[in-house]
Amino acid sequence: MQYSGYCQIKKEYIRGENTPSAETNASFARIEAADDLNIFISTREESASREARAADQAFSDRNPGRLSGMTIAIKDSIAVAGEKLTCGSRILKDFISPYDATVVSRLREAGAVILGKTNQDEFAMGSSNENSYFGAVHNPWDVERVPGGSSGGSAAAVAAGLVHAALGSDTGGSVRQPAAFCGVVGLRPTYGRFSRYGLVAFASSMDQIGPLARSVEDAALISEVAAGVDPNDSTSIDQPVPEYSKEMKRGVEGMKVGLPKEYFAEGLDPEIRERIDFTVSELKKAGVQFCEISMPHTDYAIACYYIICTAEASSNLARYDGARYGYRAEGGEELLETYKHSRGEGFGTEVKRRIMLGTYVLSAGYYEAYYQRAQKVRRLITGDFLDAFEEVDLIIAPVTPTTAFKIGEKMDDPLQMYLSDIYTAPSSIAGIPGISVPVGIDKRGLPIGMGIMAPHFGEADIFRMGYVVEKLKVKG
Repeated sequence: MQYSGYCQIKKEYIRGENTPSAETNASFARIEAADDLNIFISTREESASREARAADQAFSDRNPGRLSGMTIAIKDSIAVAGEKLTCGSRILKDFISPYDATVVSRLREAGAVILGKTNQDEFAMGSSNENSYFGAVHNPWDVERVPGGSSGGSAAAVAAGLVHAALGSDTGGSVRQPAAFCGVVGLRPTYGRFSRYGLVAFASSMDQIGPLARSVEDAALISEVAAGVDPNDSTSIDQPVPEYSKEMKRGVEGMKVGLPKEYFAEGLDPEIRERIDFTVSELKKAGVQFCEISMPHTDYAIACYYIICTAEASSNLARYDGARYGYRAEGGEELLETYKHSRGEGFGTEVKRRIMLGTYVLSAGYYEAYYQRAQKVRRLITGDFLDAFEEVDLIIAPVTPTTAFKIGEKMDDPLQMYLSDIYTAPSSIAGIPGISVPVGIDKRGLPIGMGIMAPHFGEADIFRMGYVVEKLKVKG
């Protein structure tokens, strides 16, 4: 699917061949026509039209912002003032956010036009976007297949040409995996690079907001705007934000890249391996050096991730009790009864499963055996990456073991669903940045994504490599 990215459209704005208002109106027409994909939970036509007119004026005055007239969708776990903030859950289905997330405020200030909130797995818990109270999202490449999760609505919105870009959140792969399934670019920044203020918490030590876009350059532009320290988020890091869109054009000659042998073992779809091998061979011609590396604790990553994230989820989701805000069950005569019925009716199956798992691993007698041990393994997995980056500048690996699977295919087997995160969870555990860049399609016409990982705050190098890979995809 080929659609113009923002950088191309902005040139039309500057030349007077197009306007943000016209582009916004066209986007809403496409959203209406694509209603069967179930991508949006809510849209904001009036507010978006005002923002588009302001962008029109900015171009007319020859003083546009960095993102003026960029149409963008926001995952429904990220706060937009005055709009629904459902997290794909019944328990928050009517909740209206009183404020903007920091990243949303920064996009607004740069002139972006926010069109609406995208569907997602409930509370970002899922790898297929089938766990939403509002129903499954369909992959624009094949409507019988999933778009990935949990940011599947955001990835599908970009892939279907409904918006120029979108924001998602990535805990164990929830930006990169749907980006790979939908054939778009998806970045998980370094933990602390983007503010989490206004992102509804799932697993606080791993959650990160990230952009999904049609091109590496568009993702770089959004990152320039959205990244940076935020006094409202104590985990955000005060590090200078490079001009990624300029840095990415420096070329990759002389860079050294590692290929972790554990990521290319049994279980990887041969067609994905083939496309990555082709990309590697082309990058060698561009002067990139490759070597095999080992990440010896990779096999423990999924168990480690699902212990830590469920433990944090059980704590974070305790606030949804039917008493203060959100869904409240009727008929409860006592407080405990109201809690039980509100949570029982308000949460879906997967969220309940993870709350129970998390409560179990934190309970007396099991804390040391599970949660504390998982934290020790987390340090080992992080150490694997730190050791690797002593030898190489970047790591290239698959994003997913397969291309997009069919809707319903894994819903009855949670363990198989969890293994969808096998190549993305380790870097989330370590807090390092990673990106998925499209590198082709398989024999069924489904997109294939390739992952690029860097040391902490190495986004500039990720964009450099991604920009070159993007050009190779066109050739290949």
